[in-house]
This record gives sequence, structure tokens and C-alpha cells, in this order.
Amino acid sequence: MATDCLFRDDSYSKECEARVLAVTDPGGIVLDRTVFYATSGGQPGDTGELSTTSGTRIPIAIAVYTDQAKTEIAHVPAPGSPALSVGDTVTAKIDWEKRYARMRMHTALHLLSAVLPYPVTGGSVGEGESRLDFDIPEAGLDKDEITKKVMAMIAMDAPVTSRWITDEELQANPGLVKTMSVKPPMGTGRVRLIEIANLDLQPCGGTHVRSTGEIGAVRVTQIEKKGKQNRRVRLALG
Repeated sequence: MATDCLFRDDSYSKECEARVLAVTDPGGIVLDRTVFYATSGGQPGDTGELSTTSGTRIPIAIAVYTDQAKTEIAHVPAPGSPALSVGDTVTAKIDWEKRYARMRMHTALHLLSAVLPYPVTGGSVGEGESRLDFDIPEAGLDKDEITKKVMAMIAMDAPVTSRWITDEELQANPGLVKTMSVKPPMGTGRVRLIEIANLDLQPCGGTHVRSTGEIGAVRVTQIEKKGKQNRRVRLALG
């Protein structure tokens, strides 16, 4: 059962009304629509709560996809939470402070991948610190220089927008894909692109801020050698 993923069109939606479509064997709650981002692409799933019309609250520990095509999302309740039934109406509300920090960090990582135009071998989005791993033949990366370049992009306050292209359009433009380890979800007929005006364009299903100015101050905290050609670059807010 497909979930209407509202976060894909509006990352700033904090809550929505929804109906319970199913409860999975592990206890995950599938809704017909949701503002909860589900774990994927290095970005953790949202936390938050579901509340019923009678006032019952169900804390949500994480949201995850139940299928490889990423069409159905299960909201995993905290242990010991009240049960819901198919057909129940709920209000789904995310932990906005945590989500917004991840939005800022995820957009900052896109800028980092523009400053370091190398294949990305891995990554992780956090609230305060995130990382990208790059396939870089030579070392000699300078933390302060990279920070300066990313901060210059942030200062441009460039608009961040999303649009959709077909699977065929992406296959015809393989250069859009920067990640080696995680491929864009394909098979539904369309792929979401995130564009940072005049700075970056790549497939991404994650949540982002509306402009680079919203990111605020960031700094490269560490560059690690993780193999002969792999370099891990850590980025922190503040």
C-alpha cells in the first residue's frame, strides 16, 4: 500500500492528518500519508508521535520503508506504546527541531560534494555532525580551505529546489549521480532531483532547506584516511 510521502514536496510540513492502512508483523504503523521521513540515503528516519482523536499518544521511535521501491512507510512505535487499528484516524507529528537540523546538514553535505567533486562512497546525516566519504586518489585536503569554500556557498543564499525526472532521463545523464554506494531509487518511473542554484544538481530523496543561507555556520572538523583512496570528511554545524 503506497504512502503519500508529503515530505518529498514540502520538507517544512510538521504534521498531518492520516488514516491507518495496516499494522505490520513487527508492529509498524502504515499510514495513507505522512510527514515522517523514512530512513534512507544516509539520513535517519524521523521521530515524533501519532495522536488519536481521543487523545491517545503513540511515540514513534523511527520511520522506515517496508519495500525496496520506497513506496510504503512504517512508523515504528516505542516499546509499550498503545496499539492502533486499521481505519483509525491520527495526527502524525514529527520532532521538528531534530528534522530541521538534519535538513540544514543534508543541504550542507550537497555543498561539500560540490566543493570536492569526487565520487561519494558513503555518508551519514546527523543533527550536529555529518560526514561524506570520497574516492580521492591523493590526500592533502585542507580543513580550513574546504570550510571557507562551503561557507562562501552558504553566504550566497542560493535557492534550493526539487523537481522530478523520468528514470530514462536519469539513465541518459549518469553524471548526475555522485554516490557510488547508494543508487537513486528507480522503478517507479521518476526520480527526484535536488538543485542548489548554480552550485549543485543531483538525485536525492532527502529533506532540505529552501536556501543555503538557512544552513548557518558550518566547519570541517576532521579528515580521515579510510583506505588507499578513501577520505572521510566530517562536517559540523556551528
